[in-house]
Amino acid sequence: MIRVAIVGTGGIAGICHVPALRAEAHRARIVAAVDVDADRVKDFCAERDIPAAHTDLGEMLAEAEPDLVHVCTPPHVHAEQVRACLNAGAWVLCEKPPALSLAEYDAMAAAERDGGPYAAVVYQHRFGSGARHLRRLIADGELGRPLVAVCLTTWYRDHAYFDVPWRGRWDTEGGGPTMGHGIHQMDLLLATLGDWTEVRAMAGRLDRNVETEDVSMATVRFANGAMASVVNSVLSPREESRLRFDLTDATVDLAHLYGYGNTDWTYTPAPHVTDEARIAAWRTPETDVPSSHTALLADLLDAYERGERPVTSGAGGRQTLELIAALYKSAFAGVPVRQGEIDETDPFYRDMNGGREL
Repeated sequence: MIRVAIVGTGGIAGICHVPALRAEAHRARIVAAVDVDADRVKDFCAERDIPAAHTDLGEMLAEAEPDLVHVCTPPHVHAEQVRACLNAGAWVLCEKPPALSLAEYDAMAAAERDGGPYAAVVYQHRFGSGARHLRRLIADGELGRPLVAVCLTTWYRDHAYFDVPWRGRWDTEGGGPTMGHGIHQMDLLLATLGDWTEVRAMAGRLDRNVETEDVSMATVRFANGAMASVVNSVLSPREESRLRFDLTDATVDLAHLYGYGNTDWTYTPAPHVTDEARIAAWRTPETDVPSSHTALLADLLDAYERGERPVTSGAGGRQTLELIAALYKSAFAGVPVRQGEIDETDPFYRDMNGGREL
């Protein structure tokens, strides 16, 4: 059995991580949980029959000796906690955003070792059957060449949402909806279209009382020539998560909010595509696996058992964070930013806002 610990017992741990682990109970067992709030972690463990409650991460790592740690704490403590777990020999599944900057992410990755332990990021939308099916179709050339994409995370968070002390601040959340909300759709965009090469962006604080942006917009160019429009917002009363891909032979749409199933995808053939059997094959993935922590965890545990790098660790986890850093740099500096441009000498390597204010 894979011994698992949970660090941070707030909402996401109980809502998403515990159910995912219960679904893998045949090979994973929760042995401990950690939270700075002693009463909360005791209640969390008692309600879920978890043997050990701790208030100190180092103590838990020494006593419980977990194989895998789920880090579900606020973003500003991710980097330190992930490194501590890796240094103790435990693999990590870290909630998004994985770090406050590329500098923090690279420091985390430096603590990994060949063959493990590795630190994977919660980019769960990659793992639904609908996304896997689309990637196979594109790779096989079944839909033609990718041309245009639209990536929307248009959500609504009222003023009270930002009363939580670490939200809406550069030093604790690392950014606004670009970093904390749109990261999921942007990751799925990249997982589908591959490497990006250039971004041009704007960001603004239009209504919420925060330090960060509450909306951003960007145009992204990809290595394969495709171009995408990206919107991230917490000001949108009709909430939606949407991806649209226009290829030479079809338009593919995904519309959902926090997770999708196969029925959330639609395939519209181009006028010149008339083969009904081909079109039917587009619309019928072999299985229906919703995007979820459960789907992601199954993939991670498979990688653990094989001693292989998980797909959302290392470069696979960094790609999306680098796009976000480039989006912020383009918005704050008013310049296009190319992939690989933000190196250790760049202020946007150390801080997503480059030390600037909106």
